[in-house]
Amino acid sequence: MKKIASTLIAGACLALLANLACADQLADIKSKGVLVCGTLGTAEPFSFSNAQTREVEGYDVDFCKALAKSLGVKLELKLISVAARIPELQQGRVDAVIANLGWSAERAEQIAFSHQYFASEQKVATRKDSGFTTLKDLSGKRVSAVKGSSSELLVRKMIPGATTITFQDPPNAFLAMQQGKADGFAVSELNLVKFRQQSESTVPIVMLEPSLALEPWGIGMRKEETAFIKQVNATLEAMEKSGEAQQIFNKWLGTGTSYKMQRGFKVEPIKG
Repeated sequence: MKKIASTLIAGACLALLANLACADQLADIKSKGVLVCGTLGTAEPFSFSNAQTREVEGYDVDFCKALAKSLGVKLELKLISVAARIPELQQGRVDAVIANLGWSAERAEQIAFSHQYFASEQKVATRKDSGFTTLKDLSGKRVSAVKGSSSELLVRKMIPGATTITFQDPPNAFLAMQQGKADGFAVSELNLVKFRQQSESTVPIVMLEPSLALEPWGIGMRKEETAFIKQVNATLEAMEKSGEAQQIFNKWLGTGTSYKMQRGFKVEPIKG
């Protein structure tokens, strides 16, 4: 009996040590020499496939690269869907999610968020010939959005009575609105700027006021990984201080791009 008890105790100790080792994600990443960063790959200019090089690039990808560099490890990009962002993280298939991930109270209960590295105006657009002028006009109407996105959640919260029709990506959600299958289309203002340019000569659109929300984006991580969370925030703070965060913004969204945007935010803790 003593021998059996000793064996059981030894096994329990080994299991405990293994769990402790697994719990230190930062040490694990450095040991493997690889950071697995989950990103969308379908959201220009944040993460998308370059038609010439066939490589995934963009604003979010540059932050993935900067984080890997700060850790002194190689970067492995894993393309995930909008709806799979939190499950992929929780199940340990990715180390971090840098994928247009807007902060919400519901999401913050499930995962940890870094400081904000972007702030997105969430808006609703309609066909110009629809006659809609405000969000209130869409009460009781159909609004398309990407499944699992912040836009989907915000429509339900901000437009009482609206029916949300979801799609796997922004282009299909936009097409539904163009074809009259939806009365409105909810997405980030950045996406709408691009869609408006593309459709101006065929099906002109207008953006409704007020905005659904100004949404801070953070890097998603597992809640228990305190050392990794601290490292990620320290990296973002260093990027803000050195000007690297501003340079990435200018490269993908600044006045020299088709978006012609000014950076009106900075890296700072998200105020939920």
